[in-house]
Amino acid sequence: MTDPRTTVVVITHNRRPELLRTLDHLARLPEQPEVIVTDNGSTDGTSAAVAHHHPQVRLLRPGRNLGAVGRNLAVRQVHTPYVAFCDDDSWWAPGALSGAADLLDRHAALGSVTARILVEPGGTEDPIVEELRNSPVPGPSWLPGPALGSFLAAATVLRTDAFRRAGGFHPRLWLGGEEELLAADLAADGWWLTYAEQLTTHHRPSPVRDSTRRRRDGIRNTLWFTWLRRPAGPALRRTLHLARTVPRDTASLRAFAAAAAALPWVLRERRVLPPEVEGRLRLLEDSQRRSKARRYTG
Repeated sequence: MTDPRTTVVVITHNRRPELLRTLDHLARLPEQPEVIVTDNGSTDGTSAAVAHHHPQVRLLRPGRNLGAVGRNLAVRQVHTPYVAFCDDDSWWAPGALSGAADLLDRHAALGSVTARILVEPGGTEDPIVEELRNSPVPGPSWLPGPALGSFLAAATVLRTDAFRRAGGFHPRLWLGGEEELLAADLAADGWWLTYAEQLTTHHRPSPVRDSTRRRRDGIRNTLWFTWLRRPAGPALRRTLHLARTVPRDTASLRAFAAAAAALPWVLRERRVLPPEVEGRLRLLEDSQRRSKARRYTG
């Protein structure tokens, strides 16, 4: 059961064993998707290992760590109508890519489909799944699942053209909650985002990660998104809420300082979302404050 509709894009940096395991899983998928890997400047032999063990994979080597923009680089090479993102420590379940493509084929205004996430090795649901399943965002009756206000890149299939028209992942954000800005811009372009309970991805979190930097960048990116797209009142309220609730440590202080230092750029690029999209974000924000799911902002 090959399926030529979807290309899988993976970004990686110095996680050779995890990436090879992910590529092993992807190679066994019945859909047999094309896979593009952006090696973000790895120094652990990742590129050589991919070329040796998975010569069918298209390998991009920009020579430095582009973060999420490595996905943009790969999407430039995509010729299929849909693109599925995948982290180097996650992989798609058999049939999930075809299932997502079927939904996108069926609904012309659907921009992305996010799957259920199982955390390995135990196969337990990621805590954020409950939040996706019970999303408070209102959607049209034709939507095949709950409407979402954002998505998780490693568990999402998107329309390639919609991704490109929205500009992809913003280069300033690098990594850490970088999906929020893109999701809002997709919604502003008229696309709907949904969660599909019947589709599955697997995530075996790598121990190789700088959690402090990721949290710092996540807080900074949340602040940047807030002031790039939200009206002044909600933006101020969210900023004050973050100031009250993030850990009071050096990482948080540096995040706020980095966000403030970029204020001239933010004001130049500021473009407030349409009222209907802003309304969805307010509902989502209220729900997230009650959620126990892991977030880069705290």
